[in-house]
Amino acid sequence: MNIKKRIAIGLVCVLSVALLAGGVLFMTVMICREQLPQGFTYTAHTGCVDTADNSLEAIDMGVQHGAQIVEFDLHFTADGTPVLSHDAPTGGEVLLDEAFERVSRYEDLRVNVDVKIGTALEKVVSLAEKHGIKDRIFFTGLFEDDVSLVQKACPGIPYWLNENVLPAEEHTDAYLQELVDLVRACGAVGINMHKNNATKELVELFHANGLGVSLWTVNDTDEMLRCMALSPDNITTRRPDIMKTLLK
Repeated sequence: MNIKKRIAIGLVCVLSVALLAGGVLFMTVMICREQLPQGFTYTAHTGCVDTADNSLEAIDMGVQHGAQIVEFDLHFTADGTPVLSHDAPTGGEVLLDEAFERVSRYEDLRVNVDVKIGTALEKVVSLAEKHGIKDRIFFTGLFEDDVSLVQKACPGIPYWLNENVLPAEEHTDAYLQELVDLVRACGAVGINMHKNNATKELVELFHANGLGVSLWTVNDTDEMLRCMALSPDNITTRRPDIMKTLLK
C-alpha cells in the first residue's frame, strides 16, 4: 500500500473515532438534560470564567453566560459595612451596595448571598430594598446554628441550609431521612451541599418532601454531566460558559 493510501486510511480512522466520540457525548448530554427538573437553574460562582472573586466583573460574566443566579460572599468591615469578601476585609472590597446596584440592571437576575459572618444581616435586606431586588435574594452558607439569626434579622428572605453531608457510600435510609428532617425543621428551602456527596436517592427523597437540592462547585464537563443526571434543582459553577453550552 502506498503512503498516500495509508495517510488517507489513517485520516478516515481518526475522523471516525472523533465522530463516534462526539456522538456519544451528544447522547450523554441529551440524556442528562432529560434528568433535570422543571425550573432547573445554574449559578455563576463568584470569580467565574477567570474574573476576580467578589468583583462586579464576575456578576457581568455570569449574566453573559446565561446564569439565572450569581453568587458572591458576604462579610462586614469593622464599622459594619457589608462588603463582598470571603475573609475578613482588609480594604478595597466591593461594597454590597455596589453589587446590588449592578444586579438591579439585569431583569430577573437572582443573587445567592453566601454568608461568611452573620452580623448585621438586616443591612443586607435594607440594601436589597433600596435597589428593588429584595424578592431576588436568598442566603447560603448557613448552618443549623445560624438559622435563628437569619430568621430574626431577615424575615421572609429564603435560605438554603449548608450541611456537611456524609460521603455517598455512607448513606442509609435513616441518615437521609434525618437530613430531610433537619432541613425542614430549620425552615430552609433546601440543602446546599458539595457535589461529591450527592446521590440520586438523596435528591429524590428531598424532592418527595418538597425540598430543593443545590450542588457546589461543579467546574468541568464530566462532573456537570454526572451532577445533571442526579436531577438537582441548581448547580453552582465557576464555568457557566460550559454549562450554557451543555444546556443548549
